[in-house]
Amino acid sequence: MRFIPREEKFYDLFEELIAKIEEGGQLFIEMLEDYAHAETRLTKLKDIEHEADIITHRTYEKMHKTFLTPIDREDIYALVNKMDSILDIIEAAAIRMFLYKIKAPTPECVKQAQLINAGIAKVKQVVHALRDMKNAQMILDACVEINTLENEGDYLLRQAMTHLFENETDAIELIKWKEIYERIEEALDTCEDVSNIAEGIVLKNG
Repeated sequence: MRFIPREEKFYDLFEELIAKIEEGGQLFIEMLEDYAHAETRLTKLKDIEHEADIITHRTYEKMHKTFLTPIDREDIYALVNKMDSILDIIEAAAIRMFLYKIKAPTPECVKQAQLINAGIAKVKQVVHALRDMKNAQMILDACVEINTLENEGDYLLRQAMTHLFENETDAIELIKWKEIYERIEEALDTCEDVSNIAEGIVLKNG
């Protein structure tokens, strides 16, 4: 019997955070699909990223004030830190498109954004399942699917780079797009980082 119950509010915070990440990822796709109005969506994306930062810091504060956490403190920190990074990277990619005065997104860029959102959807599934370790197999299966998406992202990045170096004659444009492609792929890599943390939590607590 536990005389001091574990504080379960952390799961609410995890779910609030992934909801913001999902909102930001969807907004990034909308920005690419309606690029004429990208600046308005970029402003909203910055607001969402700020809201996600607030949730992240609320989680840190609660962690320091809570005697018994539902999972290890280092796992809570790693999980929310990496989750928050997904949105940070999406915002950074969107800002660079605006700063570099990109005239229009490429098909490869749009496909990358779609893969990120597929990864975020799987991360959301993992985060919601963490409430109950009876969901261990579901979490592990979703982690494998995130790994598959990350592999698809790597392949897409190679294709985008090949096309870029074969067809872009303006060296400045080439440098701009190389950085944007790599930054967007980093967001998908970070989804995989989150899944690796979740997998470790399951193996430790399952």
